[in-house]
Amino acid sequence: MAATKVVCLGDSITWGFPFGPHYSWVEMLARATGIEFINRGINGDTTSNMLRRLARDVLADKPSHLVLSGCINDVLCGESFDRITWNIREMVEKAEAAGITVILGQPTAVDSAYLEKLLVRLRSWYREYAAQKNLPLIEFDRAFLDQEGRLRQELLLADGAHPSEAGYRALFAQIDPSLFTD
Repeated sequence: MAATKVVCLGDSITWGFPFGPHYSWVEMLARATGIEFINRGINGDTTSNMLRRLARDVLADKPSHLVLSGCINDVLCGESFDRITWNIREMVEKAEAAGITVILGQPTAVDSAYLEKLLVRLRSWYREYAAQKNLPLIEFDRAFLDQEGRLRQELLLADGAHPSEAGYRALFAQIDPSLFTD
């Protein structure tokens, strides 16, 4: 059986902005599991950009698993719901065709009522799509919500979107490491 190798494709929250990859949930998973994790997060990336770089940044590495997370930048740029979901479906299909186990990561919670309204719809779609495709789903947004569903602003930086160091630890805590042991 091939060794587990996981590529994490995403945006700045995958990369670990502003602290760097060493503080990312990706690095925390690598340290906790001893599994090879490759951080392919790029600050400001959209799902269209991720789809364009899928062959180079994911398929070329021949990973056993892909954690696919993103779409907040799409929402910030005014991308349509249909384009975002099409991009995600395309990436999932291409990865599965290459024999890669796909794990979806929902967009995190942000401190913006306007953006949250759009992200709630996308999170709902992620849940439905994951259930339809029988894909594991990491509910990253829950890392930033208290038991009453209120935003835990102390886990976000002043921009209201990027995690603090404690926020990255909270993201890591949302991930079940057994997802990477088939």
